[in-house]
Amino acid sequence: MASKGPHCSFVLLAEFDIDSGAQLTYQFPQPLGTDEGLLANLMLPDGAERHLEDWTIFFLNQTPFNTIAPVLALETSDHRDDRSIKGGNRSELIYVLNLVRTKHDKSVRRGAVVKAMAICTRHPFIQIFKPVLLLALDDYFANPSQDCLARLFDAINSMDLSGSPALTRYEKLIMRASERKDIFAEKFAPSKASDMVVTPINGTRPSQQHKTTSSTSSHSSEDGVLIKSSNPIGDGIRERSTTESSTASSQPQRHSSSPSDSSFSLGGSAVWVNDESVMLDSQVGVAIGGGPGSVTSGSSTLASRGRRSTDASSSSSNGIGKDPNAYGAAIPTASDSQLRSGISKDTHFFQTSIIYKGHQLPIKLPVATFPEEVGDYSLIQLIQTFSTPLVTVSGPLHPHLHTNGSITHPIIILFNALITGKRVLFLGHNIPAGQVANYVLSACALGSGCGVILRGFIDRAFPYAGLAGGEDWASTPAFIAGVTNPIFETSAAWDLLMDIGTGRVVIHRDIHLNFPTTPPAIGPFLNRQAIRAEGSATSEEEIARIATRDKETNQKTDFAIISAITSHFGETLVRLRFTEYVGRFVRLASRYEEMTSGTTKINYPSTPFSEGSLGGGIVFPDEVSALKELAANASRIEAWRKTRSYQHCITDFQKLQATNSIKGLDLIHQLSRLRLVKNLPDSEVELIVRKISDNVRTYEQVIELLAFTPQHIGGLQPLSFCLFHHLEVVREAALDIFNELRLHPVGVIFLQGLNHFQRYAYVRQAHARDTRNKEQAQQLGPLAPHVPRTPSYRSDVSLGGV
Repeated sequence: MASKGPHCSFVLLAEFDIDSGAQLTYQFPQPLGTDEGLLANLMLPDGAERHLEDWTIFFLNQTPFNTIAPVLALETSDHRDDRSIKGGNRSELIYVLNLVRTKHDKSVRRGAVVKAMAICTRHPFIQIFKPVLLLALDDYFANPSQDCLARLFDAINSMDLSGSPALTRYEKLIMRASERKDIFAEKFAPSKASDMVVTPINGTRPSQQHKTTSSTSSHSSEDGVLIKSSNPIGDGIRERSTTESSTASSQPQRHSSSPSDSSFSLGGSAVWVNDESVMLDSQVGVAIGGGPGSVTSGSSTLASRGRRSTDASSSSSNGIGKDPNAYGAAIPTASDSQLRSGISKDTHFFQTSIIYKGHQLPIKLPVATFPEEVGDYSLIQLIQTFSTPLVTVSGPLHPHLHTNGSITHPIIILFNALITGKRVLFLGHNIPAGQVANYVLSACALGSGCGVILRGFIDRAFPYAGLAGGEDWASTPAFIAGVTNPIFETSAAWDLLMDIGTGRVVIHRDIHLNFPTTPPAIGPFLNRQAIRAEGSATSEEEIARIATRDKETNQKTDFAIISAITSHFGETLVRLRFTEYVGRFVRLASRYEEMTSGTTKINYPSTPFSEGSLGGGIVFPDEVSALKELAANASRIEAWRKTRSYQHCITDFQKLQATNSIKGLDLIHQLSRLRLVKNLPDSEVELIVRKISDNVRTYEQVIELLAFTPQHIGGLQPLSFCLFHHLEVVREAALDIFNELRLHPVGVIFLQGLNHFQRYAYVRQAHARDTRNKEQAQQLGPLAPHVPRTPSYRSDVSLGGV
């Protein structure tokens, strides 16, 4: 992970004085050059004395009032951002994590001492600094001096992140959607002390990039891996590796011929194929889903290794062997091509440490976050707070907010307010400021699709906002602010109020004056078209009935998101659902944009399939459903198109068009057609699969394809069904795709997500092709052409399992 300068830019210390109020005592290593009174009041929030401890979060460089101007420049021009304030350039956003503590002391006036310490960082994952900040504030209470700030500053900046992998956008999407704790294990650099020497066989040179590395944290599905190498770590491991290596070498006859059909055994919970020509990535064989008692063609050694069974529908690893005396560290085995230090538990995090005054604090750095995700937010908490039966929604109805009329869910009202540029205020009277700040950060993630789809929300977010500097943040267009003082409710500076304590949702009475609306010109047209397409509607009552039913249909779509909570989904899956929801909204807006202006700037054009040309855009079951959904969302789409978030979306789409590895193909559209549309024409299926096959030839293209096939929506199933297609050309193209996926560790993981029949169909057809190629080569002799991109299949590669 490339660092954008020091991990910690400043350390601040504020104290409350009974005579002069909040005071900023120290600024290390230099003054920030902004209003010290503002900083002190943000660090000592209203009502801080009522809580023994509280966390607050605020940002710098958002407005002219809180933009810093240090005497000594801490950042170079490389660290500048293209954001601007009133036409001028400004530095990138700085995130401030603040800890305030109250200690009761009868010897002082008012009977308590209140102090706060804050760190200013450019990293959005500010939650990782909480442990060291706790120690530093304790240190300051014991020995109040600037030396405490200096120690904290040096400790954080000495944190080593050099080994953290820098994932691409699509690699992040894959990691976020996967529960596998070994996902992208090959991206983590191994510890020098634990490197293993992998000796190549037959003079082949080990691959230097994207190596197939079996993780110690996923023994459930990749426990059977042969490594013929010297293992300097542990006698037991060396003995096991040597034994297996010698056993494998003592049975060369099992590689001499192709296996018969009997080797494809489902009863033995494994499907084996046999080939000696190519060793997968430096002879590290990957067993995909092999189970206990796996049956091979004459391979008693592999069958006796006792692979742990894997459910075909499972994408997580559960069978992790651990030493209870090793503090949760996975037991290294001979199946490890590289014994990786510090990442064996979960590759979703990079594990490092901060050393403060002799205390080594373990740090788990999330590696798949986006800039719009700040802190350790919780969408579940946000949804549950405003989804209880006690939640009331009051105020006038507004077409930008109430996409389902009076029955619009409060969370959907909040989402609509965020994307249409309304001023949103979270009120938490008598609630710790840290909790209020978390609601604001969750709302930013909600509106942006967890940072994946849209952006621009964090720039206008004020996780904790007080009376100090209130005129500045309250005048920011479309702010998202968190306050603890109920006086803000009486002001006219907000459009939507979310009361955390009571669950009230209030739309300001003057919202129609602040945001006057006229019905979208295309809205009535869409309604009429939908009614005409559905059938006859001769009376006003009939038209009203159909329009009401359309709103109820739209409500079901919205509640599909909310139901994730009532179904007890975890935080990860809830975030994925909202990412899909926001992504679909953008694609819907793109279709609306085409209908109103004839073109779109935020997505691929919506075009149908024609012979020789694939379609694009959002996919609907039928045109009637499309018109209904467009009519129900017309008002909020029109409002969104006037916001800065929409402008960012245009820029981001153009950037993706330029940087994507798969070009000229709306991959989401093609996969959605395979997944959702019934009775798809054979010609379209053939063209889709051939196009994907032709465009998935590199690691980057593989990653881009897998990013759009997450396991929670079926994974590779839409493509696997093509293995059963009655057209041979479709089956062959699907086979090409899976062969390419199998060349990469992450592709192997996705293949494990297929069920037994799909995996069996793949292995059977791959083996049949391999046999044909061998027979052709034997017939042609030295003139046999090289057949590229077809991985070989050997006896230690399983695509079956229970």
